Amino acid sequence: QVYLVESGGGSVQPGGSLRLSCAARGLNFKIATMAWYRQAPGKERELVARSSNSGEVTYLDSVKDRFTISRDNVRRILYLQMDNLDPDDTATYYCNTVWRREFWGKGTLVTVSG
Repeated sequence: QVYLVESGGGSVQPGGSLRLSCAARGLNFKIATMAWYRQAPGKERELVARSSNSGEVTYLDSVKDRFTISRDNVRRILYLQMDNLDPDDTATYYCNTVWRREFWGKGTLVTVSG
């Protein structure tokens, strides 16, 4: 069984920063493609950033140059550094992987408001 546990969410003012973490268990993290998704109230879940096992990284256009996805393959932790946060970034952020099937964490809430 794969377990994904997110942490690091919270409330921040516009322009602020947060770093999300996702601790992963039950999979070979080094070769897993890992991703962050988010879902704002009343909106569909969307892909924010993905880190593939080949080292390729992709971002949602609206977060490019503000968010950075990274991973610690020894500690099996996925990170999302979020800088210059905007109220439109307010959402629940989910860690995701596909390991024989799709797995999701329970999410961590990020609220950006002034």
